[in-house]
Amino acid sequence: MPSNKPFILEVRANEYTMRGGNLNVPWTPDEIVADAVACAEAGAAIYHFHARMPDGKPDHRLQTYQYIVRRIKEQSNILVHPTLGAIALAGTAQERLANVEALCADPATKPHFAPLDMGSTNADVRDPESGRFITEDKVYTNTTKTLKHFATRIPQLGLKPYVMSWSVIYTRQIEAFMAMGLIDEPVYLAFNLAEGHSMAGHPGTIRGLTSLLDFLPQGRRIEWTACVHGGSLVPLIGAICQLGGHASIGLGDHPYIEIGSQPSNADVITWAGEFVRMCGRAPATPNQAKELLNIS
Repeated sequence: MPSNKPFILEVRANEYTMRGGNLNVPWTPDEIVADAVACAEAGAAIYHFHARMPDGKPDHRLQTYQYIVRRIKEQSNILVHPTLGAIALAGTAQERLANVEALCADPATKPHFAPLDMGSTNADVRDPESGRFITEDKVYTNTTKTLKHFATRIPQLGLKPYVMSWSVIYTRQIEAFMAMGLIDEPVYLAFNLAEGHSMAGHPGTIRGLTSLLDFLPQGRRIEWTACVHGGSLVPLIGAICQLGGHASIGLGDHPYIEIGSQPSNADVITWAGEFVRMCGRAPATPNQAKELLNIS
């Protein structure tokens, strides 16, 4: 039977996605702010974004993140989830968390989440048509020592860890951290499935998702969500509803032209909300998401 608990819709706004598939991927700070406000009005509870330059390149400057978070919080109550920029910014654990630390110094720019990707993986880009790799040396590195620092420091900053699992190995690391008291319940755990150009996660299929669910720590309070990096969440959202999960969806992962011509992130959230209601659940408000995840 489907769960009747509120369904958290998180927007994966842009990642590092270019505009070849959809011109509505938000890049500039003002585009991101306007997108977040529109998504909040459409029923999203959480907004995840990467700051970008006007040409789409990553923008890791602190002032850009300060501007975006401040403006989003001024105009909506959607929960804010920025990136650490971990692949593009090599460095120590302290250096990688520096922007988040600085954002938390001012209540006006303090987000609600910081990501905690619980493992390392090859992150090379592959051309799905030719089958050839476009890159061959990209590694997303998260050592256990780094993760221990993140898991300790993020709650100290008053933020909720956004705990990500890309494979069963990551989930086992999560269970180990919970056993050590480094990750508190209720855990907000995101399953990062992968399709298209990415092979870094389980396939974006029911089988790929359930193989991750099979290894969830038992007897623990866990609210899980799922995304499909490089692919569509449309084929999975019904199963997610039935299985009691939540959805992280947006143009950062997929252009979603199957739901309409050049949809915006708000259009995607509107579609997802309508689908969720047909499944017997209702999109969570930001306050309901806070209650589910024990965010003060």
